[in-house]
Parts: sequence; C-alpha cells; structure tokens
Amino acid sequence: MAPTPPAAPETADGGASLGPGARWASRPGGGFAAVVVGAVLWGTGGLAGSVIADGGLPMAVVAAYRLTVGGGALLLVLGLAGRLRGIPRSAALLRRVLLTAVLAAVYQATYFLAVERSSVSVATVVALGAAPVIVATVTAVLARRLPSRRTTAAVGLAVVGLVLLVGLSRTGADPAGGAGLALVAAAAFAVLTMVNRTGVPGLDPVLLTALGFSGGGLLLLPVVLLGGAALAPSEPSTWWLVLYLGVVPTALAYAAYFTGLRTVPATVASLVALLEPLTAALAAAFLLGERLGPGGVVGGVLLATATVVVAPRRRRPAAAPRRRRAAA
Repeated sequence: MAPTPPAAPETADGGASLGPGARWASRPGGGFAAVVVGAVLWGTGGLAGSVIADGGLPMAVVAAYRLTVGGGALLLVLGLAGRLRGIPRSAALLRRVLLTAVLAAVYQATYFLAVERSSVSVATVVALGAAPVIVATVTAVLARRLPSRRTTAAVGLAVVGLVLLVGLSRTGADPAGGAGLALVAAAAFAVLTMVNRTGVPGLDPVLLTALGFSGGGLLLLPVVLLGGAALAPSEPSTWWLVLYLGVVPTALAYAAYFTGLRTVPATVASLVALLEPLTAALAAAFLLGERLGPGGVVGGVLLATATVVVAPRRRRPAAAPRRRRAAA
C-alpha cells in the first residue's frame, strides 16, 4: 500500500501569489528537480565546512555562522527587492517561522556535536539515514497504511548505499552518545521536512528560509558565546568560505528544498536529500584527489538508484478508443 499521497498543489505561500521559483517547481517534475538541486548544493558545503574548521573555528561556531549568514543574506536580498513589506502578522506565520528556527538550530547543533563526540561517518549515517525512515514511519502511521513497495525499496537502497559510501568508524570519545545526538538531528530534519510540506498564507519558501534560519542562527549564538569558543578564523581569507557556506549550501539550498516540498511527498524529499553525501564524495574525489573505494562506488550507485526509484514518472496519455467500422 502507498504512503500518504501528496496534497493537491497549492500556492507556495498557502494562498497568496506564487513566486518565480514556486511557479517553476509547480510544473511537472519541477518540485522534484528543486529538491535535487537543494541536496546537491548541500553536498558542496562539506568541503567548505571542513576547510573552515581547519582554520580554527569550532564546528558549533560554523553552524551558527551558517544559519546567520544564510538567513541574513536572503533577508538582504528580499529587503532590496521590497518583498519584506506587507508581511502578514498572523499567528500561523509566526508559529511556522519559530518552529523552523528551532528545528534548524537543533539539527545543526546536534549534528555537529555528534561529529565531535563520535565521527563524521557515524553522524552522517545516523542523521541522514534515519531521517527518511522516520518520515516514512510517521507518514504510514498517520495514513494508517504501510508504505508502498517502491518507497520501502528506495529507503532500503538509500540506507545501505549511505553506509557503503560513508562507512562507519567507531572513533571518538563517545560513539554511542554521538549516535544518539545524530538521531536527534535526524528527528529534527524529519520534522522540518514534514512540517513545511504545507504552506502558510504570506510565507513563501524563500521568506521562510530567510526568517527561520536567521532566527535559528540567533538561537545558536548564545550557546556559542557561553562556550567561550573562538569566533574568528585564524586566516581572514576564511571569511569568504563562511560567506559561501551561508549563501550557497544554506540559503539557496534550503530555499530550493522548501520550494520543492510544496509538491513532493516528504518521504521522497528526505530520500533525495541523501544525494548530499554522494555529491560531497564526488567533489572530494575530483577536487581533492580522494580515492573512492569499491564500497564507496557501490554505495554511490545504490544512492543514485534510490533517487531514480522515487523520481516522478510521466503518465502516458490514454489511447483514444478505436471506432468500430460499421458493418457493410
């Protein structure tokens, strides 16, 4: 039996006029393509984040900067375009922005804490691999029916592929604690995905990303300040990477992801998000010369296959019935 079918397409802001990105995503296959773009852009942030961390910034500070710069950059663009005027001050809009801010902050903080306590591989496999499982399970419970065979097969392929691609390393001071934090990150990302499947009047995906992520960054800043961590990298040129991390893999990526969510089922979107580690692995192989072993190659193929399995299929128009010739 199939998971919950996607709701009927609605405007990106829940009733107001559609923006250009939302109009493009509302076309056949456009929403799926937007989610793919978001996942691929996330993958480019892995290299930038690692270089920034090597420059002396703790991962928690990188997470705070990522949300603050990403949300702030979008607010600047929207302000210059005059799109911050006339935002409705509704309770529904405020609740959605606050919830998105909290979930984004929890996801970023717990993921990076998981990396510090265990390893990148454990945090990535648990956080990204558990998210589609959580979404599929919650969707099945709410719909009171099991996921389709297609969805189940895609989840299985994706999780196995992720483990083969990233691998598992039990290094770190507290591997079990790190895995637990990564599971919290997975739950936060899953809820973020499911909640933003539906729109709120006056809140399009770009505005949601701008307000929500700016709020998430502000929520993380007190944690960073109380921790007494360094707030500036050792090399001034690293600020360019901080700007890139905030604008491309955060602002643009999440705006594309939230846009695609309006027409793509949550389970499918969370599965496509697993293209992030695949993109990061390919970028490291091509740009840094890192070798992708046989297990990594097989894992990458499985992840790509899972994406193809859940990709929307074009329906062939039904053939017109042939007219019977009248008997002579």
